[in-house]
Amino acid sequence: MANKGKLYVIAAPSGAGKTSLVKAMVQSTPHVKVSVSHTTRPIRPGETDGMNYHFTSQEIFLELMNRGQFLEHAEVFGNYYGTSEAWVRAQLDSGEDVILEIDWQGAQQVRKLMPEAVSIFILPPSKEALRERLIGRGTDDMEVIERRLNQAVNEMSHYGEFDYLVINDEFDLALRDLQTIIRSRRLSISWMQHYKSDLIEGLLN
Repeated sequence: MANKGKLYVIAAPSGAGKTSLVKAMVQSTPHVKVSVSHTTRPIRPGETDGMNYHFTSQEIFLELMNRGQFLEHAEVFGNYYGTSEAWVRAQLDSGEDVILEIDWQGAQQVRKLMPEAVSIFILPPSKEALRERLIGRGTDDMEVIERRLNQAVNEMSHYGEFDYLVINDEFDLALRDLQTIIRSRRLSISWMQHYKSDLIEGLLN
């Protein structure tokens, strides 16, 4: 039986750099995919439907939710977000690792259904840095930014529920920290026996 992939749950307050880190992680690490969530929030400039999110109406989202199609779902700032359970399980069964970019509430839901998932929380180096990053996006007005900052304090208070904590002060260092977490799991006997089977067989025969 093929070695199953591992599910990684990565959460962070808005503006902590989670999306940029995950994108770099997927580009630099083989056999890892990021789950594309469904959302009812409006598409932002530069985003692509099906790549950044599956943008959908609230009516369709609630229909999928009521049919139990989501591994996790949450309402954030008046918008809904959800992860397709069927897609995630199919990727894991094929041996691919999957990263979920979700909030702490979604992480709680995932842990109940899939307690074997590895969870990682990303923190900014300071509140000032978080504010500067949110302003630097240029996508929200100051009222929305202040609301996100206030919400961030509550979100960050849940860091202790996660398995690992990464501080995104220097991007390259934070990326290496994330890569190390995945790399350590990939040195396990079960992973190596599957993905390095030819090498091991050649050494033993």
